[in-house]
Amino acid sequence: MDLPTLWFLLIALLWTGYLILEGFDFGVGMLLFALGRRPEERDALVRTFGPVWDGNEVWLLVAGGAMFAAFPNWYASMFSAEYLPLLILLVALIVRVLAIEYRRKHDGPNWTTRWDRVLFVASVTAPLMAAVGLANVVHGIPMDAKHDFTGNLLDLLNPYSLLGGVAVLSLFVLHGATFLGLRTEGTLRVRARSLAIRVWPVATALVAAFGIWTLLGASSVARGISVVGTIAVVLAVVGLVATGLALRADREPIAFAGTALTIAAAVVLLFAQLWPNVMPSTDDPAGTLSIAETASHHYTLKVMTWVAILVTPVVLVYQAWSYWVFRHRISAEGFPEGGAGAALQSLTHRPAGDA
Repeated sequence: MDLPTLWFLLIALLWTGYLILEGFDFGVGMLLFALGRRPEERDALVRTFGPVWDGNEVWLLVAGGAMFAAFPNWYASMFSAEYLPLLILLVALIVRVLAIEYRRKHDGPNWTTRWDRVLFVASVTAPLMAAVGLANVVHGIPMDAKHDFTGNLLDLLNPYSLLGGVAVLSLFVLHGATFLGLRTEGTLRVRARSLAIRVWPVATALVAAFGIWTLLGASSVARGISVVGTIAVVLAVVGLVATGLALRADREPIAFAGTALTIAAAVVLLFAQLWPNVMPSTDDPAGTLSIAETASHHYTLKVMTWVAILVTPVVLVYQAWSYWVFRHRISAEGFPEGGAGAALQSLTHRPAGDA
């Protein structure tokens, strides 16, 4: 395997990690008011991902950095063409951080409720813009032979990309609900499971429609149905079926694993249909960017590969350890008795003014 292809696959892996890990964060944010009927319950929901959300976002930073270093022309063309959706994504991520950090900086239900609303809006906006952006990359973007964007905002809001955005939102809601089934107890746990059961048919229908459309030819470059793409669709279906069955059998780990598998399969499908290009052109075929012509110099990719080999295991071990430390269930009544994890949670999320 040549280095450009290797880094194309690694970028797909980074996007998979980001969407799985940050996906349940976004899902919980979208469920704040659906499941948290009191401020104490919303506090508990935020605490489920409070210690790990910033580590999850690192995957997005690394994915963007890898695209910039490994495929600079791809990075430049994509950010130029999708400037507005990606700008909205960036603003939503920044505002989301403010909501998480500032919601408990002042005592009073009105202050917390306002920031919770901001968190909800940002949790909807960010994944929606990310999904629309990725869907447009697969579908194709109007570009001329010089790889300059020749379209407008309406070209980016095409039916395929909008379906992708709605499908991702529904899948993340389901993913967040299954995550809450693992991380909460009592009433919140019951509500999360009940909501997940109700959301499952809608998410399944939307994801299936988006997956079939992608497999049958969402891209402007005709290549036919790929074997890898077909396998990815099958795995997505397996994941959704497993989630539905596990929810009804009250098998929360399997339900969460099923939604995670579906997200991973969806990313594989998108990148499989994109290969060997990185950005098809819907305007001029000469404007289509391929992996080979957008890749950095061989030496650059070689250095990046060695850095990834040395650093990635350390990052994965640290992130796995953080999840293990904060593995205990959370309730709206207070912090659980669970040793070091509970103690660290109580220190990490101490309200302002108690220090």
